[in-house]
Amino acid sequence: MNCWARVEKFERVEATGRESSGSNPCVPTAHLTNILGATMMRRTLSRFLISLLLLAPAAANAHDDLTVDQLKARVSSASVSDKVHLCVQIAEKQLDTADKLYTSGDLDQAQPALTDVVAFSELARDYSIQSKKHQKQTEISVRAMTRKLTDILHLLGHEDQAPVRDAITRLEKVRDDLLTSMFPKGVK
Repeated sequence: MNCWARVEKFERVEATGRESSGSNPCVPTAHLTNILGATMMRRTLSRFLISLLLLAPAAANAHDDLTVDQLKARVSSASVSDKVHLCVQIAEKQLDTADKLYTSGDLDQAQPALTDVVAFSELARDYSIQSKKHQKQTEISVRAMTRKLTDILHLLGHEDQAPVRDAITRLEKVRDDLLTSMFPKGVK
């Protein structure tokens, strides 16, 4: 039996799920069954992976949709290294809130959000240094928050800039502390 005849037979077996009565001594039946089982296994596995890939972003978004109050409630019961992430998330969410309030002109309502940005950034620094974990990511997040506050600063009038300037100064201190913790002087 030539090669094409074997391929046709394999296609018949794959389509019907069973071998025809004329068996080929060159291709054992057990081998064809293994090939069919592997094909079905690959299909099932690929369907599972596709569904997993489609559901993963939804699960990630569910964690990001927590409110600031829910995140604050989780801080007290979390481990020290998890507290770092929670505090950074709270600070970032509060910064977004403060940005929206400053943009809309609600300066008095933006002040508590700005206070939370600084307070939770400082807590993230403290927990990060205490656990000696996530220092680099915390520093990067605080740097991004400092840049955003600088952008907000340029939008405000001179008389409204004082609280934002103070927040920027305190966040720069947080960054300096993290950098000093990561790269201590005199240690080689």
